[in-house]
Amino acid sequence: MKEVRADIERWRRAGRRVAVARVVGVEGSGPRDPGATMAVSEDGEVAGSVSGGCVEGAVVTETLAALADGRPRRCTFGYSDDEAFAVGLTCGGTVHVLVDPDLPPVYDALAAAWDGDEPVALATVVDVAAGDVGRAGPGPETAKVLPALGASMLVRQDGTAEGSLGSSALDGVVRRDAVGALATGLSATRHYGASGEARQREVEVFVEVFGPPPRMVIFGAVDFTAALARLAKVLGYRVTVCDARPVFATEARFPMADEVVADRPERHLAGIGETLGPRDAICVLTHDPKFDVPAIVAALATDVGYLGAMGSRRTHAERTARLAEAGVGPDEMARVMAPIGLDIGARTPEETAVAICAEIVALRTGRAVPSLRDGRGPIHPAAPPPGGDR
Repeated sequence: MKEVRADIERWRRAGRRVAVARVVGVEGSGPRDPGATMAVSEDGEVAGSVSGGCVEGAVVTETLAALADGRPRRCTFGYSDDEAFAVGLTCGGTVHVLVDPDLPPVYDALAAAWDGDEPVALATVVDVAAGDVGRAGPGPETAKVLPALGASMLVRQDGTAEGSLGSSALDGVVRRDAVGALATGLSATRHYGASGEARQREVEVFVEVFGPPPRMVIFGAVDFTAALARLAKVLGYRVTVCDARPVFATEARFPMADEVVADRPERHLAGIGETLGPRDAICVLTHDPKFDVPAIVAALATDVGYLGAMGSRRTHAERTARLAEAGVGPDEMARVMAPIGLDIGARTPEETAVAICAEIVALRTGRAVPSLRDGRGPIHPAAPPPGGDR
């Protein structure tokens, strides 16, 4: 929803009603991940996308119908292999979309959290069991009350919340799970009983995590740093460049970075280390032992998800010996991706930046890929002669 906020705000200022359609589940190949949002104004203006083009027209039709009758609905759209291929996928699938004729009641609190870079989770009821779950009657039993489709609750890291899914029992369980989702930074769909019971499927809740952008801290103000910072910004990172040499650590040399710091790496990490988590990355590009050894030792004391270090295999072997002398054990060394990047034959700073960022993505998603760390022989094999076989 954050991606279409500017259009939502523009329509609201003009006094227009706004409906939203959000992807809440995907089966097969998904053009867009859960959380992808389309917003539609009451006069038919559209912002955002839920499928990359496959079923957009049908979603707009459902959204306008919701605006007309005021009822939320869960819609399921299938798309063929040919339609999937048109948006870059290999096969078709199914997209589940929650269409709501109104913004979530907690939207203003959500927007305020975005403005303050405050991590929050938006929990939304995206499906409920069909038919009556329970009926009131004589005796001690009370009826189960299903929450309303589209009911939402905003949850903060400390467990406080705004809004409700319909019952205090369900709110309490979902609030706990939303705090857990915030800790991992991963959105998820969960199922509950009407009162939050585990291992039941009466209520489906989509917990969407909104957090500040992941951080990338790059040590070493070199040419490779500029290329990596540019690509990291494209991928949505908040980039810090740090170098102990003030003459090199300047905003003029790295205008693409969010922050340029002239300081020793271990000193900088001492100040920010506790704020780094699994979504963040540290890239040590100095390949100078007097800087990179302290940087790696300090980085290993954080919970950063990716730690990579540049240098040849020989450089890293020497660095490993120095790290061992500094007290770094084998288990800690296993966290260090060095030589940094995937083994794709990268040579230029730009190609190396692609190799590093691709390795970060692969590590985060758990994909098995050929990292330079796991290979043998020269990082840069001899280039073929001009006109020779490639």
